[in-house]
Amino acid sequence: MTKEKSNADLLISTILSGIEDVKGQQINILDLREIENTVCDYFIICEGTSNTQVNAIVNSIQKKVGKELKDKAWHVEGTDNAEWVLIDYVNVVVHVFQKHIREFYDIESLWGDAKTTVIETSY
Repeated sequence: MTKEKSNADLLISTILSGIEDVKGQQINILDLREIENTVCDYFIICEGTSNTQVNAIVNSIQKKVGKELKDKAWHVEGTDNAEWVLIDYVNVVVHVFQKHIREFYDIESLWGDAKTTVIETSY
């Protein structure tokens, strides 16, 4: 169990670093482990200001995780229109939104029982 936790922590910190490298905004981590019947342990949610930035965030995450952890996403979808891209690392699922799409779907309120950690950025 300890090894799994450290692997998840390492994956999360690598994903966060990938987001921050290209100035992803409004980063939240939702811990879903205490909620029954969830598809994963964590959601990481962030946003970009344009299709270009959303794709840059996605590419940065994938490159950093691939290089540092020798891991790749199990599934990625949404890159064609880059308004909401989902990157599935099985236990950690990353949602990269454009602001208006994030506000419309409001995932954070759908998972209101999850423990939420807001990541402060300095840019």
